[in-house]
Amino acid sequence: MNGNKVILVEDNRDIARLVNLHLTDIGIEVDVCFDGTDGWNHIRQNTYDLVILDIMLPGMDGLEILKNIRQKQKSYTSILMLTSRSSEMDRVLGLELGADDYLTKPFSLMELVARVKALLRRQDALSSFEPQQQKVVFDGLSIDPKTREVLKDRVKLELTAKEFDLLLYFARHPGQVFGRTQLLDEVWGYGHDGYEHTVNSHINRLRSKLETDPASPTFIKTVWGVGYQFNADSE
Repeated sequence: MNGNKVILVEDNRDIARLVNLHLTDIGIEVDVCFDGTDGWNHIRQNTYDLVILDIMLPGMDGLEILKNIRQKQKSYTSILMLTSRSSEMDRVLGLELGADDYLTKPFSLMELVARVKALLRRQDALSSFEPQQQKVVFDGLSIDPKTREVLKDRVKLELTAKEFDLLLYFARHPGQVFGRTQLLDEVWGYGHDGYEHTVNSHINRLRSKLETDPASPTFIKTVWGVGYQFNADSE
């Protein structure tokens, strides 16, 4: 993790202090902001490998910052959202706006560190391995890792960050069957039985955007009792 730079935007100073301490201990450089407007100004003026955002912030709130990052920044930055247990709608909206992952408060610091490591490993891999930046093209479907743009029959699909990652992983392994735990490990970066419903919900949302008939999918098929399989013929 040495050399990675993270910004934490969190108005609870006790949480910010503990997160900063744990991330610094594993060699991550951390900038801390307690106000949303100050956080956005730092993000605009600096380059970060990961942004950790609380949703409820004074000044500009976390969802507004998230939206600004995805709309106004050309380079892709991973984003981890921090939410309260009661704000399910905020979590869903955060994922739809382009958050890569989220944690609900109160959270385990060990789990937060694990999520941060997973997101940074993925970010480093994407930036350092040029072949992974090449387009993946199938019949009527084009996936561009550089711009994170997906076209189906030349029409752009509006995917969340995790939906894009999931589709790209499937498309790079056509015909291979993956269980939910495998997908959690490879796409989310962590595996836990309790999170398998996350895979299901993301695949359902991805199918609703990708498939002509989501009830009878042609790209992402269910292999009963095993998992999911990407089924497409390469051009």
